[in-house]
Amino acid sequence: MKLQARDIPPRSVWVLEQAGIHPLLARLYAARGITSTEQLDDALAKLLPPSTMLGLDRAATLLADAIAQNQRLCVVADYDCDGASACAVALRGLTLLGARHVHYIVPDRLMDGYGLTAPIAQRVKDSGADVLITVDNGIASIEGVAHARALGLRVLVTDHHLPAVSSAGGAATVLLPDADVIVNPNQPGCGFESKSIAGVGVMFYVLLALRSELRARGVFSAATQPKLDALLPLVALGTVADVVKLDANNRRLVAQGLKRVRAGALPAGLASLFVASGRQASRATSFDFGFALGPRINAAGRLADMRAGIECLLCDDPARADELARALDAINRERRVIEGDMREQALQIAESLLDPNDEPPPAICLFDPDFHEGVVGIVAARIKDRFHRPTFVFATSSASGHEHELKGSGRSIAGFHLRDALDLVAKRHPGVLLRFGGHAMAAGCTIDEDALDTFEQALTTVAQEWLDVATLTRRLETDGPLALEYRRVDLVDALQKEVWGQGFAAPVFSEEVEVLSQRLVGEKHLALKLKHQGQPVDGIWFSHTEPLPAKATLAFRLDADEWNGVRRVRFLIEAAQI
Repeated sequence: MKLQARDIPPRSVWVLEQAGIHPLLARLYAARGITSTEQLDDALAKLLPPSTMLGLDRAATLLADAIAQNQRLCVVADYDCDGASACAVALRGLTLLGARHVHYIVPDRLMDGYGLTAPIAQRVKDSGADVLITVDNGIASIEGVAHARALGLRVLVTDHHLPAVSSAGGAATVLLPDADVIVNPNQPGCGFESKSIAGVGVMFYVLLALRSELRARGVFSAATQPKLDALLPLVALGTVADVVKLDANNRRLVAQGLKRVRAGALPAGLASLFVASGRQASRATSFDFGFALGPRINAAGRLADMRAGIECLLCDDPARADELARALDAINRERRVIEGDMREQALQIAESLLDPNDEPPPAICLFDPDFHEGVVGIVAARIKDRFHRPTFVFATSSASGHEHELKGSGRSIAGFHLRDALDLVAKRHPGVLLRFGGHAMAAGCTIDEDALDTFEQALTTVAQEWLDVATLTRRLETDGPLALEYRRVDLVDALQKEVWGQGFAAPVFSEEVEVLSQRLVGEKHLALKLKHQGQPVDGIWFSHTEPLPAKATLAFRLDADEWNGVRRVRFLIEAAQI
């Protein structure tokens, strides 16, 4: 592991300090590209205007007409936390804006596959709906949208994923579904600056545009219009949980959601999830959304039925919300057990692939008939972290009629665009990939079980061509040394209130410390007594058992540990450069 200090532009630090930003925060912000306090203004008025998102005006017209005609609306959700929160935002928001008949359908990850399929479109039609609205999916559902339109449904696609691309004839062509309206900042011709907005954020913008259209029609005035900011806690949850880049617009959405959660203005279901996960809503952080609440929602989609997650986010009855949150917590505990067993099995397979120098292959592909389809993505991430290689983990499809297929989920390393790699595999080996999609760091695909060896060899070839020594060197960017004067509980609290996440990394400091003592706790965590700049401080390295030398350069996050009512700073160790 190579620890690499971020560049800290002194001019930006000075500008931020002169504007009244705390020196430590000024340094951290400057290292993340912030050059002025205007970029830190999280006011709702600073959000990118809806007018710049292609299709929003037509989406607002379609929905306003449907509401005026008392038509039935059906939301087709996705089965992850972004999809669940987007569904809850859609139902809550449409109801607030006057829709009297709105319901939802969420595909089953194992039985239905991903996105709007023809059978799902048929279910929507059979439910009596007039308008089908996708959230967090649909941009690649060419056949599903066509079938829905053939059934007489009007179709609004809201999504944030990349469209499908056809290479027929040698030229790459973007394929879009033939929906009535598409709202997706990643579709051709959309000038919306935040290409990283989550699916739930796209749906929130649709509601903003719809409210504006209803104002123009005289349904509401500025004084009587519903306040959509009540939806922001759900927008923040889905945005963080989907691990999208926290650009300025996404940070504003998350910051506004966190403010409302801390003030107690959150749905009962969300409040119950905080309790079930042992977190305090009054001190909510983006970390809570990403590592406590998000996984509990996701677990429902992985192992059970995402309707439990969506119902929890829709619930306003505290007693019922507690039941749902406890059920989600139990599913998540089951997920951890399954994941743990599968991870150990996957590690054994991966270690068998090491060469005589203990080096892994350029890309790792793992499959076992006992692997659970619902957790392949999590396990792929764990293997990728362990070996620092692009990794795909496959499981046998449980969808009816597709038992001969393998469904894989991949995770990548910086410098290796996973979706582009899959696209190249598809071009070189037509027919091997039955379906695929994703982004640079995460992607999924479906292959015939007989094609596994071909896929593995093809992906390995691409990895050999694209990866070099620099890419394969594991690096961790840090914020350099921590001044002793900043090792304070109040600054720990101040840092935790900030919005950190993908593309705006939480602070990680690094410097050489003395290791005064170390011991294992819980058989898998290393508890440390350290000397930092001449002063003692506690440290803990979770899921690490190897002892450290007397002196080591450590990368660490700041945390506040409470013992006998006294809160003290401790270091959460991330890595060591010995």
